[in-house]
Amino acid sequence: MATPSNNKLNRTGGEQSGPKTDSAKENYHAIKLSNPDASLTFSQIHKKADVTAAVMLQTLDAEHSFFMDKDGTRKGCTTSCSPRRLNLECGSAMEEAEDSLFINAKNGNIIIKADNGKIRMEATDIELITTGDTADRGNIKLTSSQNVIIEADKKFLVDSKHTQMVSTGQTEISANTCMRIYGSIIRGVTDACSVKDSKNNNQRTQKENNQV
Repeated sequence: MATPSNNKLNRTGGEQSGPKTDSAKENYHAIKLSNPDASLTFSQIHKKADVTAAVMLQTLDAEHSFFMDKDGTRKGCTTSCSPRRLNLECGSAMEEAEDSLFINAKNGNIIIKADNGKIRMEATDIELITTGDTADRGNIKLTSSQNVIIEADKKFLVDSKHTQMVSTGQTEISANTCMRIYGSIIRGVTDACSVKDSKNNNQRTQKENNQV
């Protein structure tokens, strides 16, 4: 049934309660269509009275909902809430080489977060590409509270103009069969040259790696 056009609705479908503030939203043209399972509301004011949803679709308990906000701090925002799984499927009529799902943020960041679980990506290939062209952009950064583990059935390949491994503690390199190290020049430096420099000027390398 449609609600009277002068009702001020909160997110649960009832009239807005609590004292009116200068920032509290109100309108007299909200419309609500509902049955015992769900409701569809136009111009519904959220429970805190700070944002108006131009369109809101929700189940009876409001845990399962979809709303498009039109003003306040969430102006232009679209929110989908699911108490259980959210499934998105596409591409049944596409070819493997075509782009089936496209997510684009014209400005700002994209955050994918699992509060109590894992983030898993599965594909025939996974490509991470950056397009920044300055010193502070175009980087890929991995930050782990524990370990970073990379496993490959064949090769682990690093192709770069400059490759550097740095550790504030201990570094180990091991091979169960054969280790082959090649370089046009190989230089090994220890703190033995920290007081008296070697004939190859290795003290400079020692100081570069012990800057406070």
